[in-house]
Amino acid sequence: MEMMILSILGPQLHCEWSLPGYQVALITSVVFIGMGFSSPVWGNVSDKYGRKIGLTICMCWTLYYGLLSAFSPLYGWLLGLRGLVGFGIGGAPQSVTLYSEFLPVKARGICITLIGAFWSLGAVFEVLLALWVMPTLGWRWLLGLSAAPVAVFVCFCYWLPESPRFDVQSGHKEKAIATLARIAEDNGKTLPQGTLVDYKQNDRGHIKDLFTPQYWRTTLLLWFIWFANAFSYYGIVLLTTELFQAGDLCGVTQGAKSEPQCRSECKYLTSDDYKDLLWTTLAEFPGLLVILLAVDYLGRKKSMAICFFMFSLFVLPLFACIGRVTLTIFIFISRAFISGGYQVVFIYTPEVFPTEIRALAMGTSSAVARIGALITPFVAQVMLRTSVPFTLSVYCSCSLLAGIASLILPIETCGRGLQESSVIQETGGQTATSRQPNGTTPSMVQ
Repeated sequence: MEMMILSILGPQLHCEWSLPGYQVALITSVVFIGMGFSSPVWGNVSDKYGRKIGLTICMCWTLYYGLLSAFSPLYGWLLGLRGLVGFGIGGAPQSVTLYSEFLPVKARGICITLIGAFWSLGAVFEVLLALWVMPTLGWRWLLGLSAAPVAVFVCFCYWLPESPRFDVQSGHKEKAIATLARIAEDNGKTLPQGTLVDYKQNDRGHIKDLFTPQYWRTTLLLWFIWFANAFSYYGIVLLTTELFQAGDLCGVTQGAKSEPQCRSECKYLTSDDYKDLLWTTLAEFPGLLVILLAVDYLGRKKSMAICFFMFSLFVLPLFACIGRVTLTIFIFISRAFISGGYQVVFIYTPEVFPTEIRALAMGTSSAVARIGALITPFVAQVMLRTSVPFTLSVYCSCSLLAGIASLILPIETCGRGLQESSVIQETGGQTATSRQPNGTTPSMVQ
């Protein structure tokens, strides 16, 4: 919801505050600047102090500044407060880190994809909320009400369990056993016979660990894939409102769109614009369905590549002078594939890195993604006014390169267990036991 609001807030303030195009783009970009700076920070906090602590702090932060931003008196205040909201949102990917560490191999792909459905639900709910709130109450109420789901999390986060994998690595064996016992009880099972052996690992969560001989290539390719995903996903989201708002779509497609010279030339989003935005947002659900069918059958790498290639294919028709209905259809399909690809990279990243650097890997990858998201408003909202063909070419090229990068990733994680460290790997529901030279790796001996 906090991300989808960006495509709605920009056009509204463009007219209400008579903002030029670059200032509209900054409203979006400043959120991603905050996310880019904070994602590695939250990843480091989650690796050192716990997934639960990291998530709780970042969501409290998001709630506080999200509510404050609704009272922004001036453009500068709004810019600063939305940047601080972005700083909090940067920790949200750690929820996937925590969730993945509770999931068995056979269910991980499907479950992480299904939790992604709540991202899509949030986007849809934001459009519906805007359709109801914007015509009567205005954007301030929209900002305030959009923070409500974060408030729900903050109220219930006390009952969020900590990852037993983290507890083992941080030397809290009793907490890990208690969590596992609760899981067994809730599922009507008994714990496996054996002894939980823990070796406290204090030295963890360093960026240099992402660039060991085993992981440097994976890290660099994944960073580019995350960049391309965010650049393309938020690009198509912002392009949707820009193209719908233009009115004369043929003129826009031929590069004839120009910056309004006065406030009277501004065009607020209409109810029809919101309805079409809703239709394109609903595209994320077919994208999830495609990934549910593909991720465990084709594998993670091929699924990501297909999503990128299909996104490029369905962006191509936007080069032509097409009507609003046709435009909506092609945006719908392209958004379905790029949102599906985003879900796959959320599955792949925590699977490919071990527990000792998993949160950091998610945090740094998310930070690189925010660079793509930071750049995309200036492409989708500023460059678009100069040349639509060049703008679309940028998105197509970036997506094609990301598809190739997906195929050349060195590790396929489908059916592969989570690693606890760089020298321990789960196999077949059991953990192969191996102690590092410094004796810091945990294992479940069965």
